[in-house]
Amino acid sequence: MTSDTSRLVLTRPDDWHLHLRDGAALQAVVADSARQFARAIVMPNLKPPVTATQDALAYRGRILEALAHAGVPEGTFEPLMTLYLTDNTSGDEIRKARASGAVHAVKLYPAGATTNSDAGVTDLLGRCKGALEALQREGMPLLVHGEVTDADVDVFDREARFIDRVMLPLRKAFPELKVVFEHITTKDGAHYVRDADGPVAATITPQHLLYNRNALFVGGIRPHWYCLPVLKREEHRQALVEAATSGSPRFFLGTDSAPHARGLKEHACGCAGCYTALHAMELYATAFERAGKLDRLDDFASRFGPQFYGLPRNTGTLVLERCATEIPTELPFGDTTLVPLAAGETLDWRVQA
Repeated sequence: MTSDTSRLVLTRPDDWHLHLRDGAALQAVVADSARQFARAIVMPNLKPPVTATQDALAYRGRILEALAHAGVPEGTFEPLMTLYLTDNTSGDEIRKARASGAVHAVKLYPAGATTNSDAGVTDLLGRCKGALEALQREGMPLLVHGEVTDADVDVFDREARFIDRVMLPLRKAFPELKVVFEHITTKDGAHYVRDADGPVAATITPQHLLYNRNALFVGGIRPHWYCLPVLKREEHRQALVEAATSGSPRFFLGTDSAPHARGLKEHACGCAGCYTALHAMELYATAFERAGKLDRLDDFASRFGPQFYGLPRNTGTLVLERCATEIPTELPFGDTTLVPLAAGETLDWRVQA
């Protein structure tokens, strides 16, 4: 990485947690990610979910078609596919996924944890042992949405409870399994990943680095700041910033960018998810600069993710220039619109075209 007061040159980064949706929604958003990132781990929680290798390959084909339709040059953005873990996922399916060369991980959604997670796992160690054994043997990462879903557990405590109830028994049963604790939001999560034995890492989103839960209520309820896991207290945000800027290879970039139509966010039961693909690197640069750690951004965004996944680091570059950049108030989204995170606010950085 090279930088001065007005320009920041990074190795081209990757997004290790991305929602691209499908159909018209996919076509509306895919170019935003391709403009900044060379690769992205694409989430499988479609309707129906991507549970088989053949489904992942078909979805990959649709993503490539959408990229071409958007005018993205061939070969400049690679979707890294995932499977949706269910109670019925077999070890044979895991082996088939690994052999495909296109599927790079398997995603655990506890049933009911977030958008389109109804088909998620109900008993990880009881129902998924064969799949977990195959993942460990094949060296394929398990990506976990780290929250319990019990109705009697406070929404702000679900990540910490997940560590005790799921992560600790999982690591004990499968000590060599590569696990990515997705979109961590708490001091508990950051410290667990920092200190855990075995191959464990975590992704951190831009919204959890920049905002605490007060952002949800400035001037009223603000649904475009609502995501799952939900924003937490300031002490947790500070712990995430410390982790992201620490230089530890266990923490790397994953936007969890999740597009929803404006009407489904501004709704009596609004959808969870923040759209950040448009301005992800500007948001991360803002967070790292506020922490006085811009020199650590290249490792977090471009080095540690490929290292954990066993993939080569990208060879291209991405340039951020210091320039006042106003975030649009809304964006086209099929036959409707979506609202990006922090719409209408001004950032100090812009990705150079």
